[in-house]
Amino acid sequence: MTKVNRRIAEPKSVVPAAATDVLAQLRRSPIGDSWAKRAMDILGASIALLVFLPLLMCIALAIRLESGGPVIFKQRRTGHNGRIFTIYKFRTMTVAEDCENVRQATRNDSRVTEVGALLRKLSLDELPQFLNIMKGDMSIVGPRPHALAHDSHYGEQIPTYADRFRAKPGLTGLAQVNGLRGEINDLRCMTDRIAADNLYIESWSIGLDVAILGKTALIIFSDPQAY
Repeated sequence: MTKVNRRIAEPKSVVPAAATDVLAQLRRSPIGDSWAKRAMDILGASIALLVFLPLLMCIALAIRLESGGPVIFKQRRTGHNGRIFTIYKFRTMTVAEDCENVRQATRNDSRVTEVGALLRKLSLDELPQFLNIMKGDMSIVGPRPHALAHDSHYGEQIPTYADRFRAKPGLTGLAQVNGLRGEINDLRCMTDRIAADNLYIESWSIGLDVAILGKTALIIFSDPQAY
C-alpha cells in the first residue's frame, strides 16, 4: 500500500492588498446573485450525483484497494467574494498537500497513482465537486479554483487576478474548454487563463453556460491537457 503524505499550513494572504477596491465591488456582481444559475446548479448536481452514484462507489473502492489511504482529497480554495472553502476531489496522488508550497501536477508526475492517472485523464477525479455545488461553494460553470498558495503567488503578479472572484468557481469553465488548463509553464499561461475567466464573468448568460457544458461534453474524454 502507498502511504499518503499530508501537509497543511496556513498560507499567506490569498488576495493582494491591491485588490481591495475590486473585492469591495464583488457582492454586486449579477452572476453571483442569479437565481436561474443557482437553480441550474442544484438540478444538474442532483441528477449527476444520482446517475454517477455507482461509478462513485467503484472509484472509491479502487482507490482504497490500491493505496489504502483516504478516498477524498480535500484542499482549501478561494470562492465567490474571496471566501475560503474546502474543495473535494478523488485522491489521485500519494500526497495530500494544502500548504504554502503546493506543487502543481506535471505530465508523468511520479506522485500520481495508477488509478489516479486514469481518473485524471478522464477528469473523473473532479466528480465529488458536485457536492461542493450542492453546498453552494461552487457552480457547474465558472472559473476553476486554484490552491491558496497559487492564488497568493499569481495574485501578486497579475493585476486582474482577483477579478475572477466575482463569480463562484466552477467544475468547468471557458478557460478549460479553450485549452487553458493543466500545467502552468510560465506567467503567460496563467495570464491567458485569468483573461478567459474574466471574459466569462463579463459575458455571462445561461446560454453561455449551456454552450460551455456542450463543449465540455465533447472534449472531456480526449483533452490532451488532462493528466
